[in-house]
Amino acid sequence: MDLMDQSLGQLARRIPGATRVLDAHHVDFCCAGNRTLRTAAATAGLDGDAIAAELLALQAREAQADGPDWSRATDTELVEHILTRYHAVHREQLPELIRLARRVEQVHGDREDCPHGLADHLMAMAQELESHMRKEEVVLFPMITRDQGAMARMPIGVMRGEHEEHGVALRHLVELTQNFTPPRGACTTWKALYTGLRAFRDDLIAHIHLENNVLFERFAPADVH
Repeated sequence: MDLMDQSLGQLARRIPGATRVLDAHHVDFCCAGNRTLRTAAATAGLDGDAIAAELLALQAREAQADGPDWSRATDTELVEHILTRYHAVHREQLPELIRLARRVEQVHGDREDCPHGLADHLMAMAQELESHMRKEEVVLFPMITRDQGAMARMPIGVMRGEHEEHGVALRHLVELTQNFTPPRGACTTWKALYTGLRAFRDDLIAHIHLENNVLFERFAPADVH
């Protein structure tokens, strides 16, 4: 099948390094992984053929994969990886990021380029993400690890919907921080905050991709369009 007519989720799963290419072009492969590359490029006004060529080049030189191939892991192995690599890490990241954001707003609130409202936005994200992760940990993941995944279509649908909301929150985070770019004269705390935010954003994107396009696809394949 032409790469242009494959879903973003399929491309991200099957081509090592594809996630880096798609992210560089600001193509949402995690929350909107069911769209084809053709549709996504047309919607965003991007050159889909050029992106496809980059992906083909990756395939041709067999680019090194980003870590283990989790598509080959068992359901239980994949769930355990998500819990330790993403759920636990987000719970460590967000309190510190909120603290740093509050500090920057308190000290530099008189500057026009201060990210006003950033700490409150992060607090809201933390609350939503904690609620989301708890639902997965209490309801969805136990179903999957107990071989009841065939019954999981409804909770998976709910989780995918919440992933879309996380995507909207991430886009606002990028807007508030000028794509995590500290302004001239930013203090060390400000720079550290933006570095941490970029890492959190990358982790959350990888987290959503792994769930939407790998784990959830095993039990509730998304419609491609």
